[in-house]
Amino acid sequence: MFDYVIVGGGSAGCVLAARLSEDPNVQVCLLEAGGPDDSPMVQCPGALAVLTNPLNPLARPLNWGFETVPQPGLGGRRGYQPRGRVMGGSSSVNAMIYIRGHRSDYDHWAAEGNPGWSWDEVLPYFKRAENNERGADAFHATGGPLNVKDLPTPNRHARAFVEAGRQAGFPVNPDFNGADFEGVGLYQVTHRGGERFSAAKAYITPNRNRPNLRVITGARATRVLFDGTRAVGVEARVGQGPLQTFAARREVLLSAGALQSPQLLMLSGIGPGAHLKSLGIPVLADVPGVGLHLHDHIDLVDVVDAPQLKDLFGVSLVGAWHALQGIREWRAHRTGMLTTNFAEAGGFVRSRPEEPLPDIQFHFVIGKLLDHGRRTVFGHGYSCHVCVLQPRSRGSLRLASADPTAAPLIDLGFLSEREDVDRLVRGFQVMRRILGQAALAGHGGRELPHVAAAQTAEEIEQFARAYADTVYHPVGSCRMGPGPLDVVDAQLRVRGVQGLRVVDASVMPRIVSGNTNAPVIMIGEKAADLIRAGT
Repeated sequence: MFDYVIVGGGSAGCVLAARLSEDPNVQVCLLEAGGPDDSPMVQCPGALAVLTNPLNPLARPLNWGFETVPQPGLGGRRGYQPRGRVMGGSSSVNAMIYIRGHRSDYDHWAAEGNPGWSWDEVLPYFKRAENNERGADAFHATGGPLNVKDLPTPNRHARAFVEAGRQAGFPVNPDFNGADFEGVGLYQVTHRGGERFSAAKAYITPNRNRPNLRVITGARATRVLFDGTRAVGVEARVGQGPLQTFAARREVLLSAGALQSPQLLMLSGIGPGAHLKSLGIPVLADVPGVGLHLHDHIDLVDVVDAPQLKDLFGVSLVGAWHALQGIREWRAHRTGMLTTNFAEAGGFVRSRPEEPLPDIQFHFVIGKLLDHGRRTVFGHGYSCHVCVLQPRSRGSLRLASADPTAAPLIDLGFLSEREDVDRLVRGFQVMRRILGQAALAGHGGRELPHVAAAQTAEEIEQFARAYADTVYHPVGSCRMGPGPLDVVDAQLRVRGVQGLRVVDASVMPRIVSGNTNAPVIMIGEKAADLIRAGT
């Protein structure tokens, strides 16, 4: 018996567990389906290259490795949806980039009927979470649990990308989370001491010995339990053992992410009634919006072969030798090439001058990346991603069956809206213009043939439909708002029932303009205050 049972030890769940257990009179239980985060694969930033690849046996236990249903906008291909299956969730397998998004993202949330979620109201929660090694100012703080810093030794070609952006006419921005959002620059990361600094390391590791906090790994929730319409606990299987009940005196908090929180709601009888009935699931609350509005940043990658640049990551004898040296240095000193997050530089720019705000984002990667790293590309070179910051396309998530161990049916609806296609094509053209500047092109690199073949807008569109995919930011499937198709209210309480909230990326009414990890941590911080206040 606990006061609060939290499902999901990811970015938001870790925050909730730490903040709620600050009160010694409150008993908190955190259930995480994956294992502990003590693997060197999690702690070493450079191991990211392995973690995103579910074909690698070292990564498979740490990554759910979901796939979408066939996407018509991608020529019928199935998209890839990696999610962290480990304490810390996706913050333990991601690229560690610390980005909050544009202030207008949150003002839009508030304007859509979610009081308390404007930029001015959420900024204090970003700052509460943050320990920025640059120091405190109007936008940043020190002393918070989450360590944020500059990469200690960024690759020289990441700096060359920033210079190429400047040569292409874009401003250099030293702080995307400061007064200005637009421009190109080096990303700050969630690191400390040469290691990944996940939400688990920030919020759980320092508090693991609290007598009122119980953290259980290997615990897969199968449904929320109810007394009438009030949530009173969670049913879960720990390891290979029997089903157990974890009772909650006050509330059950779902933080399983944009793909699994709606899945768990539907398995518990909360969702679109007709869909649940078709699977033989008794309907507790007909909430038609559960699983709707799922969306993600659609992303396209340009890959440049530059065999002469041996200081870039690559599959070669020289690359293998450098990697072995890097492993030794990281193990001994927590320094060197394996402290990279690979996507070291990037930017937020307008795909055309008349755009009111930056509408595309770049991630410059210091290696050749194809198909999320699942395809081996020999030799050395670099890559650059471009993604659409505010996609119009929407999809949905549905249950494949009433079996809680079955993966859900994930439909992102990628490129189903013409505006997303046009914006991605323009963004790719802008990215190619940056990569063509002297700071990078002077090294003599060449686009891979399948990329170089796409020159006209029509050819780039076909290239996008053949190769575009996620940049790992699914949101919106338990949307916050006051409307009939919204799932939670502005206090994140699930409609139609009591004692149940959703606290994760699924509640975002609209995706933020950038990477989602920092915003989800902010959501966890704000939710903890809402819960403690009894609202």
